[in-house]
Amino acid sequence: MVYYQKMTPEGYMQIEDEIAALKADRPRRVQNLKEARALGDLSENTEYSTAKRELRHLDSRVRYLNKQLKYAEVIETVNDGKVNLGKQVEIRYEDDQEVEEYRIVGRMEEAVGDGKLPFDSPLGHALMKHKAGDRVTVEVPMGDYEVTILSVK
Repeated sequence: MVYYQKMTPEGYMQIEDEIAALKADRPRRVQNLKEARALGDLSENTEYSTAKRELRHLDSRVRYLNKQLKYAEVIETVNDGKVNLGKQVEIRYEDDQEVEEYRIVGRMEEAVGDGKLPFDSPLGHALMKHKAGDRVTVEVPMGDYEVTILSVK
């Protein structure tokens, strides 16, 4: 059974853009490797070892990202008023009345401090499929807390 990673169309495009940038950088890294190899004795050539490691890292990253795209399930946003992937949601934490706004994204798209919230995080999971005005309980190991959904866009 194949498990597909849910992501937004924007997240899919971000991964495609990163792959394109890495592929564009590959010829430079190959040239660095060739130049380092030309320096002579490979057993004590740190430039060669470094260039080889950087090229391997780049190739590994491209393979990893291609696999993410292969097993991606792009979820289109539906305007039904419920919290789902790709939606902006504004919530109020009931314990301190702090208001935050998040964009619900897939696991591969999360960027801490970037206003993105993975749908499968404890908060994201609790918010899914609810609508503005709903009060939900978020279950976390350190103790549950409540949030109220103020808006879903």
